Amino acid sequence: MGKLIVASNNYNKIREIKQILCEYPVDILSMKEAGVDLDIEEDGATFLENAYKKAKTVYDILEHKFMVLADDSGLMVKGLNGEPGVHSARFAGEHGNDEKNNKKLLNLLKDKDRESRRAKFICTMVLAAKYDKILQVQGEVEGIICEEERGNNKFGYDPLFYVPEYNMTFGEMSAELKNSISHRAKALKRLKEEIGKYI
Repeated sequence: MGKLIVASNNYNKIREIKQILCEYPVDILSMKEAGVDLDIEEDGATFLENAYKKAKTVYDILEHKFMVLADDSGLMVKGLNGEPGVHSARFAGEHGNDEKNNKKLLNLLKDKDRESRRAKFICTMVLAAKYDKILQVQGEVEGIICEEERGNNKFGYDPLFYVPEYNMTFGEMSAELKNSISHRAKALKRLKEEIGKYI
């Protein structure tokens, strides 16, 4: 069985990737599980720059022996001029504090109209594979930021991201539904065929 190293230690992100790629005979490991103890600074100006940096850094550390997948994703809100964007994970100043990030987002959008609350999730993925091939894809999904959290799935901005077609937030969706329509799912679907070539 081949190995795919995800350039992340984010449990929720890796769980989603495993669920979406479950049909492939590949062992999906976090950086920590692959023996890479490193905190890669995401200092790029775009999602692509951050994803590329993470993929290439881990791929080089592992001496090009395994495929490495990195993503950088975030939320862009129309009424906030595209913020939080690349700063989504540390919007409130502390990396990965979903509660504080959501609270800040709600405060900034207080009394804003529906048009200002229009938003989209973006996921840019970079795969470093055999023969030093670098592949990049992007997936997007559009929605609206709610006025309060909805749903039990508290991953990131999910309880605030409402998808009109389904009359639910990501936080209210089953894992199966979210993983079929999300920005990460769309990006991974575009990579699936390529990943299959290297397993």
